[in-house]
Amino acid sequence: MKGVMRFGKKGKLSPRYVVPYQILKRVGKVVYELDLPNELASVHPVPVGILDRQVKRMRNKEIASMKVLWTNHLVEGATWEAEADMKSRYPHLFPSTPIQA
Repeated sequence: MKGVMRFGKKGKLSPRYVVPYQILKRVGKVVYELDLPNELASVHPVPVGILDRQVKRMRNKEIASMKVLWTNHLVEGATWEAEADMKSRYPHLFPSTPIQA
C-alpha cells in the first residue's frame, strides 16, 4: 500500500474534479463516449490573444509556434501551439492583410 493514495495525491496528473458519469458506448480500443453533466460538456477553451511567436529551426525545416492565452487562464497558463494549427482552427486571430514592419 506504500505510495497508494486515493484522490489525495497532488501533482500534474492528479484528478482535479471527480464526478459520476455514465459510459454510453465504446468508440475505440480505449476510447469511450461519456455522458457528462452540461457544465462539463460545454467547456471549450477559446484563445483570447497571441502573446509571443518563435520559429524553431531544425535541419531541413522551420516550425513556427506561438504562445496563446486562453479564456479563464492567467498569463502563466498560456501554451505554445503550432502556428499552422492555430491558423486553421482560429482564423479570426490573424489579420487578413500581413503586417509590415
